Amino acid sequence: MKLVIDIGNSFVKSAVFDGLKIVELNKSPEFSVQELSVLLDKYKLIDSAILSSVRKNTGTIELFLDQKLHFVSLESKTPLPFKNSYATPETLGKDRIAAVAGAQSLYPEQDVLVIDAGTSITYDLLTAKGEYLGGGISPGLQMRFDALHTLTSKLPLVEANYNKEINLIGNSTKKSILTGVQNGVLQEVDGIIERYQSDFPGLKIIICGGDNKYFDKYLKNNIFAAPNLVLQGLINILQFNENL
Repeated sequence: MKLVIDIGNSFVKSAVFDGLKIVELNKSPEFSVQELSVLLDKYKLIDSAILSSVRKNTGTIELFLDQKLHFVSLESKTPLPFKNSYATPETLGKDRIAAVAGAQSLYPEQDVLVIDAGTSITYDLLTAKGEYLGGGISPGLQMRFDALHTLTSKLPLVEANYNKEINLIGNSTKKSILTGVQNGVLQEVDGIIERYQSDFPGLKIIICGGDNKYFDKYLKNNIFAAPNLVLQGLINILQFNENL
């Protein structure tokens, strides 16, 4: 059994894998050595772990894991199951690395575009030859609403409406913001997908991230939603390192 820990800015996800199957998944704002110890006591067959973190104060957890298990901390120089052709690998987000590794495990030897719809929207392309080429970064839904409010003097802060299609023509300021942001971002993502598809016929498209359900529902392109793609990618990276 394997343990995967993904420490983001807002939440920590921990998952226990039996092979490629998640047998326990937890999400919380914080994660401590005490909670980790309880988890290892519960699943005594865990023999290795991988940790990916955007936070800096994880030294205690990493030391504990290193003492107890075969442990991999995802860094820019960690061996990967694909060729990384990014010009500045030290600046590449760990979540993007893991998501690409997850896409590779789902669609081996195929061109895959990964769209992570969270605080920001990221696009990452992995070729059928197993080469990561890079992608793009754009503001996420809530960031766009926040920007309209904070960077202007009169526009209100509007919350996203994920439950229905938004009318193209807004007849109030709130509805105008909703259509501008939500219909605008859908057109943006669909348009970018079509650009990638023109260069890579037969391209597989995977979407993950906190807003994945909204995009999965309303994008016109055929996409596959994989909310646990980053965790699946981390287990792929861990297994790759174990086999070196």
